[in-house]
Amino acid sequence: MLIEYPPSLLQQAEDSLKGHHLTGFVAGQGPKHPKIMLIGEAPGREEAKTGVPFVGASGKELMKLIEEYLHMTREDVYITSVVRRRPYSIKRVKDKKTGAVVEKTPNRTPTKAEVYAYARLFDWELDQVRPKILMPLGNTSLQRLLGPSTKIGSLHGQILHCPIQRAASDHQGYVMSDQSYTVIPMYHPAAFLYARKLEPIVRHDWEAIAQKLDQLETDKI
Repeated sequence: MLIEYPPSLLQQAEDSLKGHHLTGFVAGQGPKHPKIMLIGEAPGREEAKTGVPFVGASGKELMKLIEEYLHMTREDVYITSVVRRRPYSIKRVKDKKTGAVVEKTPNRTPTKAEVYAYARLFDWELDQVRPKILMPLGNTSLQRLLGPSTKIGSLHGQILHCPIQRAASDHQGYVMSDQSYTVIPMYHPAAFLYARKLEPIVRHDWEAIAQKLDQLETDKI
């Protein structure tokens, strides 16, 4: 299920982002009230092209991890991101074969302003989906939830029970929620695609989290 957002929230985000280099649109996807909401930073090229979250190289790695360690499929989890359009930069480079200058549009990390533009939409989505666990993947989504001083390098693989940031009603930044959430920060799968030395750490985190979640379920019985 692809979620349908209120037009007013979509328009507010669009109005805030005029002049920004963003393309495509990718809605969140998955069941309501899932065990886990996976939260990325923004769509990449493949996601912007298809309109489906996490279908590129990183998405394929992520699906392998949740299947191998959590014994879940894409249909079992809710998948979204804190920015809904693909951020890109414009670079002019010389073609090695022809010598001609060509324009390229690689992915880039979204800015804080771009994340904030979608803050109310993300809050609304979270209230609709109501997952048991929030799993931010990488620094951008982690900092959207827990603030700019948090780092994935120090929090990855931990189970946190804490308030999260929500957009302030006066449109001036964020406030911490009254409600506490279960948050499990994890490395973005792209991290070990580009730095293979991280792969053992990432796999250890997923294995440990799978065991802890199994134990939590056992304790409830």
